[in-house]
Amino acid sequence: MKPNILFAFADDWGRYASAYVQHAQPGSLNELIATPNFDRIAAEGALFLNALVPAPSCTPCRSSILAGQYFWQTGLGAILQGAVWDEDIPTFPLELEAKGGYFVGYQYKVWSPGRTLNAPIGGARTRFQPAGGNFNQFSHWVTANAEGAGVEGVEGAKQALYAETRENFRAFLAARPVDAPFCYWWGPTNTHRTWERGSGKALWGIEPDDLAGRLPAFLPDVHDIREDAADYLGECLAVDAGLGILLEELDACGELDNTLLVVSGDHGIPGMPRAKCNLYDIGCEVALAVRWPGHVAPGRVVDDFVNLMDLGPTFCEAGSIDIPKSMTGRSLMPILEAAGSGQIEQERDFVVTGRERHVAFARAGYLPYPQRSLRTRDFIYIVNFEPDRWPMGDPKGLDDHSATAPDFETLATNTFVAYAEIDASPTKAWMIHHREDLDVEPLFDLSFGKRPREELYDLREDPHYMHNVATDPAYANIRGRMESQLLAVLREQADPRLMEQPCRYELEPYAGPPQPASTPAR
Repeated sequence: MKPNILFAFADDWGRYASAYVQHAQPGSLNELIATPNFDRIAAEGALFLNALVPAPSCTPCRSSILAGQYFWQTGLGAILQGAVWDEDIPTFPLELEAKGGYFVGYQYKVWSPGRTLNAPIGGARTRFQPAGGNFNQFSHWVTANAEGAGVEGVEGAKQALYAETRENFRAFLAARPVDAPFCYWWGPTNTHRTWERGSGKALWGIEPDDLAGRLPAFLPDVHDIREDAADYLGECLAVDAGLGILLEELDACGELDNTLLVVSGDHGIPGMPRAKCNLYDIGCEVALAVRWPGHVAPGRVVDDFVNLMDLGPTFCEAGSIDIPKSMTGRSLMPILEAAGSGQIEQERDFVVTGRERHVAFARAGYLPYPQRSLRTRDFIYIVNFEPDRWPMGDPKGLDDHSATAPDFETLATNTFVAYAEIDASPTKAWMIHHREDLDVEPLFDLSFGKRPREELYDLREDPHYMHNVATDPAYANIRGRMESQLLAVLREQADPRLMEQPCRYELEPYAGPPQPASTPAR
């Protein structure tokens, strides 16, 4: 009997779930939240400790997962603004539909920035597309519809959004042909900005100053930034509540134990320096839990390094169809069906990630900021192919610390004013406004400034990747080995950055104005 497949994949949701508390250093942000539904999935299946995205930007990450390939193998799917899907690339949902008899549907976001009709799970071929999208504006909608600040009003507004997820999933199940297995993608975007300022405390009881001493070392530990992170954690709790609705509905219709349930996110927190659009852990590490009774033993904790592009071939194998030859990812089925915890496949001891272009207008000439990295248990090694460019986008004069910055509200709400690869946020605004402060200036330069061609961080001594040791003679052998390993993968997988002169990402349409079907990044 073929399993159903439910893929819960939240936009901009990093590694934030209470299941990770016991696997993190004391003082982690996860200690401040409770995610019982994610934790249940992990406890009744497997929790992955080293899951990383193929690229810390939504479209290239999703392109990789859908196609089971590195992002640079997906054509114009490798960039955000200007992305166009290559219809010749097989994707797991349509393969399951055409070859496995799966009934395919989705709710909220699958692929972007083109309309969902451009996505390989959308259009006429997808037999179910639900209505509604208020969940994606969770804190804004609840705040506006809570009928005052009372608990009853807030909880009532939350329940209305949970009902949106419930009703759409029920409608999908009702539309399914008798005895057909289903593949359903639940893709909330509420963890993507913007969200209501102060909502972490107002809607979820997260006290911002409880985050004191818990922020990574590259972020100033001040109230405004704590509040920003607390509001994000509240959105993570909303995602978990939505997961609970899906679990309830699967249980009610008797399909829970015949469903391969996979939960993750497409990269780390937006609007925070060194996070989204960066190859550091806060940008690339994500939560990953898998539940599948009879195949995944409960209570397992997996140490293997996993690139999320491996989910594409995993879903194909689980659905008993041939894995397309184009999929360069490796199925996780041997790990899922193995016994015990720890390192299952010894060769899974690294992940390669990278990025090219996120916001089209971030740099003059629509140019990308090309990076590739190798993440192992103890080190992050990064190559910045064009170190003379601004990694977070052109500063628009703000690299002069004495220049007058736009007002706080503009920087907090308009991504494109400056450093456009960092989403507009109170954190971004605060750091720009305080960039002349003696204690902030080095953190600002670390996060917003130019970077050397190579970066190497020893996570055993430097868990927040503050000190680049790429030129330290004591690390010369490690740097050399990691460079060789990274370049070998890039050559084997025909990365245009190494294999093409000139590289396609420096030319139109990759480096050019977005295609008409594309929409601006939020």
